[in-house]
Amino acid sequence: MAAAAVQMNRGVSFLILVSVLTSCRSSFTRQLSIQLNPGSPLPPPDGDLLHVRAVGDNDTLHFLFCSQGAPALLLVHTNSSSSAVQVDWPLFLASNTSGGLHVEPESSVMSSAAVVFSRLLEYDDVNNTADPTSDLFPPYELRDVAWSRLNLSGLTAQLCGAVGGGLLCLQLSVFESEGRGQSWPRLTHTANSSQLGVWLDGVSPRAARSRFLLELQAVGGAYPLSRVEVRRSIDDEYMPSIFKVSQWVSSANGSSDVQSFVQWKPVAYRRADPALEDATPCRHSDPRPQSGEAVLAASALIRAFYSEPDTFGLNMSFGLAGESFYNSTGFLSWTLLVGVGSPPVDSFSPLVVAIMAVGLGTPIILLLLGGFWVCVRRREVDSTAAAYEPIN
Repeated sequence: MAAAAVQMNRGVSFLILVSVLTSCRSSFTRQLSIQLNPGSPLPPPDGDLLHVRAVGDNDTLHFLFCSQGAPALLLVHTNSSSSAVQVDWPLFLASNTSGGLHVEPESSVMSSAAVVFSRLLEYDDVNNTADPTSDLFPPYELRDVAWSRLNLSGLTAQLCGAVGGGLLCLQLSVFESEGRGQSWPRLTHTANSSQLGVWLDGVSPRAARSRFLLELQAVGGAYPLSRVEVRRSIDDEYMPSIFKVSQWVSSANGSSDVQSFVQWKPVAYRRADPALEDATPCRHSDPRPQSGEAVLAASALIRAFYSEPDTFGLNMSFGLAGESFYNSTGFLSWTLLVGVGSPPVDSFSPLVVAIMAVGLGTPIILLLLGGFWVCVRRREVDSTAAAYEPIN
């Protein structure tokens, strides 16, 4: 019994040691500074412009979140730690003029990508098939929504607009270092990414069996987000039963290196504080080329930074056949990451690594000890047999 207790204590100590060592990995960090409506003496009409400057060792990320027109997030990556955003407000506020926003020095810009939330679509799923190809209601054009002023709190900014008698809200979060979201789906983030939470709250459905879709437009310079990759994982520790992650990515011609990405897990939630049973699957359509002129007209931010952007669009639909409809809870939320470089990859937690090390290591050690003991016993038997001399 005492030997078993000692062995258990050793196992627990080893598990704790592995957990500590695994959790002490160094993480790349950025210095963040936040500015609302940079260079504007007064709050501009019709919406705000948020600039987050994330400085690394020898590069800078510029996150720009704008509510003038359709909500949009622009991410510009430069190879200089001193690059800066310049806004020409008269040009920025002009309805048909580009060039109101640029990054200096322009030669430092390595890549840029933007995501525009262009339309909210609703359809009557009469047959409960979750097939949005027909019975679509007139869409909610998000460029026409009266958006609230940005509400800043630490490293987050929240934006809400009145839609269908309820609210459509977006929350941007930026990060100094690697980590994981505190609420489901608990996406892994890095200092090279931002997180956007989107939710519908109290929107009055136009049918008893309404379901919703969200239309997204991806805008890019030389390398637009043009394809969606679906990756599989064996780890569902942080999001039970979800073994896939989708990545809308761009890459340079002839290269497998990702320039920019939008990443999400194919799951949404029907409650603001969800339990596991409140999860509902979501699906994306294939990205298709879109009119650059249409997205320029929809977003002041895109119009100010791009002149002739390459644009791809997709729809994100929520719910599957046979599942509850939106009016069952009157709430729906979805989360995505927007960043540069390679998308984050889920890894096992220190606790799981420690358990695996103990679980796999202990049998191997026992096998080795058992083999050693057998060898020793065999040598003893052979020695005894050799020393024995029969009496004639």
